[in-house]
Amino acid sequence: MSAERRLFFALSLPAKLQKQVIKWRAECFPQDTGRPVAAANLHITLAFLGEISELKAEALIRVAGRIQAQKFSMHLDDIGHWPGSGVVWIGAKRAPNALLQLASVLRSHAARNGCHQSALPFHPHVSLYRNATRPVAIPPATPQWLLEADAFSLYESTYERGRTRYRCLRTWPLADASAL
Repeated sequence: MSAERRLFFALSLPAKLQKQVIKWRAECFPQDTGRPVAAANLHITLAFLGEISELKAEALIRVAGRIQAQKFSMHLDDIGHWPGSGVVWIGAKRAPNALLQLASVLRSHAARNGCHQSALPFHPHVSLYRNATRPVAIPPATPQWLLEADAFSLYESTYERGRTRYRCLRTWPLADASAL
């Protein structure tokens, strides 16, 4: 019997945008804000799958390969702090319908395959800090970066040498609106 793996579907941030976000974060927040998320781990979670078997992962990979969703762009123009979970984040004030539909389809398939899905509404965001349990001075605005989403991916989360690492296992392209 194979071991379970901690998996999730997400949108990655391009390397250039990762660098811009990390630089802005360093300029706008004090060092003791919380545990900063590594640049390579910056992403927008679409559906968290949790610890799942290889069999379940294979079923979800097949499903993801059949999803037809369109490319979209979104502005990262919102920022906030969830003290309960200790997360400081950037996100979109208005999520594009294509993003909401993609997340909904992935979460629905995940639930049908036995992966618990949160009852909370989907709030697309990029976590900047974790363990930010004290009050955080939030900057008045973000630079309003534009994220062009042309693919979504399946990631594995591992904990190695005291660090969380996300490894991309598979990526699926998003289609031009005219192709759907």
